[in-house]
Amino acid sequence: VLKQPQNAGRFNFTTQFPYYKEVTYMPNFENKTLGKPVVFDMDMSVGDFLALFYLLKVDVEVLNLKAIIVSPTGWTNAATIDVIYDLLHMMGRDDIPVGLGEVFAMNESDPLFPLIGDCNYAKAIPHGNGGLLDSDTLYGLARDFPRSPKRYTPINSMEFEAPQDTDHLNFRQPLAMEIWESVLQTMEPGSKITVLTNGPLTTLAKVVSQKNISSRIQEVYVVGGHINNNVYDKGNVFSVPSNRYAEFNMFLDPLAAKIVFQSEVNITLIPLSVQHKVSSFSHILCWLRRIEQTPEVVFSKRVLLRLQRLKQSHHRYQHMV
Repeated sequence: VLKQPQNAGRFNFTTQFPYYKEVTYMPNFENKTLGKPVVFDMDMSVGDFLALFYLLKVDVEVLNLKAIIVSPTGWTNAATIDVIYDLLHMMGRDDIPVGLGEVFAMNESDPLFPLIGDCNYAKAIPHGNGGLLDSDTLYGLARDFPRSPKRYTPINSMEFEAPQDTDHLNFRQPLAMEIWESVLQTMEPGSKITVLTNGPLTTLAKVVSQKNISSRIQEVYVVGGHINNNVYDKGNVFSVPSNRYAEFNMFLDPLAAKIVFQSEVNITLIPLSVQHKVSSFSHILCWLRRIEQTPEVVFSKRVLLRLQRLKQSHHRYQHMV
């Protein structure tokens, strides 16, 4: 019965879905004066995707997003890069490259075989509700994005018969440092980049350690860290009681944070207390209901509303701000 051609399964998307067409959107900025070059270093948490919406909505003549660097040492695994590709596709920006950073925090991978390791810090993130499962799927809403032709391909993927250690970027996910090098090559001599980080500083620590790259950085905005004013002012590492004053972005790779803060780059810190002042669910949702309902507003409203309801009804989500 299984061999009969009748009622066979169809695995071709263009056959299953007649209205699906694989298109890559490459904007034309030929007649525009591009604004401040920016690299966004993110760990793919929900807040990062909302921030990415904002960066893409700003006029390219004001802010030119050159690349996205992903640090999978935090709330999601590397394959969640697919969601970034889908969001970029939705916004018509398939031209923006995405680089994969280190999978493990500094000194947490095996010294002889770096692809494996045992990160003690990442263990603080729950695997199920309120943790990796929700972040990897954007709380079940990632499927609302249109599917991008670009997909995450592991380094040792055998797709297209690629060898395990291939140098061909078409056969694997570009790495963070490769993207950094390519971005610098596209810039005018003497021009500098602004870096926005919202996650562990693993990749940035490698960047600032290389003089040829760090000298091209204008400034770095770091979302993370906690400056407590009193003993009652706690951090957000809810799963490790002994680290009650820690903040997750710093906690997930403390050695990288030390390297970055001891470097010579110009750093502006946006600590947890500042984040609390601007992250009221009710205030943001009220504002989103009043503005024009673009697709990105609709999605942002849905995900924030879901986060608000989860925080109100379930103990696993009390850490969210």
